[in-house]
Amino acid sequence: MAITEFSWDKPSSHNSLLGINGEKLKLSDDVLIRNIRWFITFRWILIAILVFFEILMLSASDMLAQLGISEQQKWPIAIIFILFTANIAYLFALDYCKPSKYNSPSINLWAQIIVDLICLSVVVHYFGSTSTPISFFYVLHIALACIFFSVRESLYVTILVCIMDTIVIAIDNFLLTQVPLSVLVNSDFLSENARRDGALIWMLFLDTLFLVVWYVISRLSLIVRNHESHLLQAYKQIKQTQVEKDQYALLITHQLKSPLDAIRSKINLIKDGYLGEMTPEMSGALEQMDFRAKNMSSLILDLLRLERLKTNCLDTAKSESIPIKTILKKCIDKLTPSINEKKIALTISVDNFSCQCIPDQLEILFENIISNAIIYSHEGMSIEIFSEIISNHQANIVIVDHGIGIESKDLPNIFNEYFYSPRAALHNKATSGIGLSIVKIAAENNKLKIKVASEPGVGTSFTIAFNNIKLIKE
Repeated sequence: MAITEFSWDKPSSHNSLLGINGEKLKLSDDVLIRNIRWFITFRWILIAILVFFEILMLSASDMLAQLGISEQQKWPIAIIFILFTANIAYLFALDYCKPSKYNSPSINLWAQIIVDLICLSVVVHYFGSTSTPISFFYVLHIALACIFFSVRESLYVTILVCIMDTIVIAIDNFLLTQVPLSVLVNSDFLSENARRDGALIWMLFLDTLFLVVWYVISRLSLIVRNHESHLLQAYKQIKQTQVEKDQYALLITHQLKSPLDAIRSKINLIKDGYLGEMTPEMSGALEQMDFRAKNMSSLILDLLRLERLKTNCLDTAKSESIPIKTILKKCIDKLTPSINEKKIALTISVDNFSCQCIPDQLEILFENIISNAIIYSHEGMSIEIFSEIISNHQANIVIVDHGIGIESKDLPNIFNEYFYSPRAALHNKATSGIGLSIVKIAAENNKLKIKVASEPGVGTSFTIAFNNIKLIKE
């Protein structure tokens, strides 16, 4: 048996980029907040590594000394404390402080960069600004600034990096007579003049490197952002074109409804003998005409309903708390003639609960699923509708038929507009392929998930998952 789960989330209405020209393009607050949380998580991992390193230094100092790694002073503990306190402050500002001029995602990210650069500068100083390659970690902050900030702001970060690296090298090589004895890896040093000349060259090299890295990454970032901006504009144009096409199709469909109803009315007048006696041949032809007109009328109603659901989204439709049994009863009452016509044995065993939904849309959802179960069941078969209470806040409604079933290759496509499988078309030649598209939009508007399990020749089950329910005692 093939099983597929379907879940539809409305796309975010916020663009990931802000700004109208290349120099001002930067990420939106929503994207910044997601990345701020990622950086905070990464910083917790770094804090854990530093704590592990301190424990290792305390427990295996002799073994590490043999490897040339000397015991540190108290600066690693200070770094751990600063990063830990800063992380708590970032989270507090993000989750518990109201957004304001002085508390925005951009300011939060700036604070993280400044604190991280200060901590990194301390680490560079104690590891050795010219004796180890740890200064290259400054490049990481330049790259992040180019990704998350505008070109001008990322340049400010790069200048700040150059200043801090210059200060560290100056302190280590020009203001102090030697590199502090607490360096991580012991090194042999050259003469005073040679060391200072080498430090000056190293400082110029690093500052040049940082500016080159900023230029390259900022240019690449601008190219990516401009491409994304063009894609967003193209998406908006496509969406607008789709809306206009749907509106035109809706207009044409609505105009077809009136003459089709008139045709069916005239056919019924002839069939009932108001325009004279009919021959058996005329009666058969009229039956065929009425059947085709009825199918066309059903298709038009489905199209009108589909377009109404598309425009009647969750933001404008009124959501209410309503008992699930009330919705199901309305659907069953509408479908009772079809159930009796095919001699379907319907079994209902549902625990009542209330759910927050758009009542008419949820009614349409159940009506289409149960109607499909009737249409694609053989005469005299059975349909079961029952509930599964998962917890006090979650429940499922399951609709099971024993009809023709769905092929596993067709199952992922059943909610696509105008899709119907050859198997379904053979069983029901009047199918429009719209019914489950309507179900999809109703599920999306009501934030429902649907699981479909089916096997050809055995039947199909639809499981509709509800969250935030309230059980009703009867």
